[in-house]
Amino acid sequence: MVDHAPSDAAGLDLPRRIAVLSLHTSPLNQPGTGDAGGMNVYVLQTSLELARRGVEVEIFTRATSSAAPPLIRAADGVLVHNVEAGPYEGLDKHDLPTQLCAFTAGVLRAEAQHPPGHYDLVHSHYWLSGQVGWLARDRWAVPLVHTAHTLAAVKNTNLAAGDTPEPLSRQIGEQQVVAEADRLVANTADERDQLVGVYGADPAAVDVVAPGADLSLYRPGDRAKARTRLGLDPTAPLIAFVGRIQPLKAPDVLVRALAEMVRRDPTSKVRAVIVGGPSGSGRDRPTALIDLATALGVADRITFLPPQPPEELVAVYRAADLVAVPSYSESFGLVAVEAQAAGTPVVAAKVGGLGVAVDHDRTGLLVDGHRIDDWAAALGGLIAAPGRRAAMAAAAPRHAAGFSWSRTADALLGSYRRAITDRRAAAHRAAGIPAPAAAPADIEPTPVQRPRSEART
Repeated sequence: MVDHAPSDAAGLDLPRRIAVLSLHTSPLNQPGTGDAGGMNVYVLQTSLELARRGVEVEIFTRATSSAAPPLIRAADGVLVHNVEAGPYEGLDKHDLPTQLCAFTAGVLRAEAQHPPGHYDLVHSHYWLSGQVGWLARDRWAVPLVHTAHTLAAVKNTNLAAGDTPEPLSRQIGEQQVVAEADRLVANTADERDQLVGVYGADPAAVDVVAPGADLSLYRPGDRAKARTRLGLDPTAPLIAFVGRIQPLKAPDVLVRALAEMVRRDPTSKVRAVIVGGPSGSGRDRPTALIDLATALGVADRITFLPPQPPEELVAVYRAADLVAVPSYSESFGLVAVEAQAAGTPVVAAKVGGLGVAVDHDRTGLLVDGHRIDDWAAALGGLIAAPGRRAAMAAAAPRHAAGFSWSRTADALLGSYRRAITDRRAAAHRAAGIPAPAAAPADIEPTPVQRPRSEART
């Protein structure tokens, strides 16, 4: 079925209801530990924005707790299906391919409970979901839009020392999804080029859609009040790290740089706060970062906090003088945008989407590579230059204002429109019927509000 999607006033196809697939991590999980991270935030926030535009969103994720109900209404217009596929706990991300069949069955059975044409489009996130979306697309005769978020070939090129490379099976799976998806969504132009150059994607089928931040939450605020709230030293220079504790995110680079800064200036009062939990290969040695800080003699200068919900995380950003994002690979870097939105300059590795998220020398600094001397110089230089840091802090929210979830959702609607229009045109050609005009590739989508009463339940 290809003709059930509605059109807006300009005659452009709009999805009425979409299935969003996020197999390996739920958008309702707390980011910063396990496999939960920026993708969780992306899936939830874009779903909420699409629902505000009248698009019904049903998210399918793997159930990881027996206490979780099969269906959760996350917001008006956003449903989350917890699909039983494998054991609730203790299943490593690399074991998830063994549950693809079970998860796919759960998705297809949920759709089968409705009349044909329940979904207008499938949007899959990460390669495992793409494998499921590929089959659902064929069964339901609707377009598949896919967002990779990270790519195995790119991650393996930028591995931290001692980290575990992504398996060949993942790269093969990604290659298959790239070949099958009707449209691909890349976070940045660099990611688009990687999809084209490494995975052979059709350039005309890739849309660049930048992620965003909750600009209503992440705003500048009172630094002293934030530090009091977190129990941090009210006067010491403070550098923050927010993210999963694993080699890929490189929190050890901050710890080592902090030690080098103290070595260079033993009178320095600089401190750090590290927010996150063990993830990936970091779960093999959950105390490794604390052990490193102890060995380097800076454990008393570091405050370790567990992952924080957004309403608490904003206090971390406001409390810090700088936020460090030393990752070896980032498809975008939501932490960098959130920190800047809260008025805090960012020092980030010059990798992936961080070159877009951070405006070098205006809202922060980009460091080429992971040499500790370079990181100590970049962080220490800004700590020692309050005037320069203040100018960056003032510019940071203006830069971050260009990255909102509202803009992301509008751009996704444009990608969905093209996917639906292209699929309809292909069906018309196959039937020998003149195809309708395609949606322009550079169209700016207009948010369409439909009364909730028009949406099917």
